Amino acid sequence: MYIKYKNKNIHFNDTGKGDVIVLLHGFLENSNIWDLFVKKLSTKYRLVTIDLPGHGKTDDFEITHTMDFMAECVKQVLDNLNINKCVMIGHSMGGYVSLSFADKYKEYLKGIGLFHSHASGDNEQTTLNRERTIAIVKLNHQGYINNFIPDLFTDENKEKYKSKINEHKKAASLMTKESIISALEGMKQRTSKLDILINIDVPVLFIIGKKDTRFPFNKSIAETMLPKHSEVSIFDDVAHMGFIEAQDETIKSIECFAYKAFEENYFEKSIYYKSAKRL
Repeated sequence: MYIKYKNKNIHFNDTGKGDVIVLLHGFLENSNIWDLFVKKLSTKYRLVTIDLPGHGKTDDFEITHTMDFMAECVKQVLDNLNINKCVMIGHSMGGYVSLSFADKYKEYLKGIGLFHSHASGDNEQTTLNRERTIAIVKLNHQGYINNFIPDLFTDENKEKYKSKINEHKKAASLMTKESIISALEGMKQRTSKLDILINIDVPVLFIIGKKDTRFPFNKSIAETMLPKHSEVSIFDDVAHMGFIEAQDETIKSIECFAYKAFEENYFEKSIYYKSAKRL
């Protein structure tokens, strides 16, 4: 399914009925990463998955695809589908987009999930690394893809999920050099959203891999302390690709989180929530 926005195509899928869960993929990914999640969760929920700008079947829009602009594109899809309430889960870059969405359109949200993602902005070293990455992509984007994707898995899982890694590389190789750079520039320009975590009035789900090299474990744990209500799932032998490395477990985490987020006044009724507020 497609909608037109600014004379460009945004591709999305809409499956199932009921309360809405929006799933946003990460960098060098597309909405297909959620296929099994959709299959299992759409028996109870309405699942909307979206190809973010420059990824999958969605067109390039701008030289730089900022996180705010990607959030704007997500809103266009939801408005087209007449959806005004949802739980939004974002993997990696998709988590950055979810936080930008929460900043701009918080009234749409019943809860958000940071799936191997975080709210911190890039520090000086990370910004420098992104600039170096952009230079590498300009020279040989296919070589970059082939090296980048396996490093998102634990050493043990690189062999275990070799076929999945090859599928992932094949899908990413369909992206143009310009699309990859647009996303890298957008991530480089994003600002800290720690204030969103502190002030947000809906629950936040954190899915964390202990062996994730993209964001240190101790910093991830520190961020879980910021929202008024956090749900946290931590996986021992998982790096950055929990939707593959711990597929069944992460599906269950999202299902449980959505159930609580959509149940009327669930958190206010919870004895644990009340106790935390008193403390």
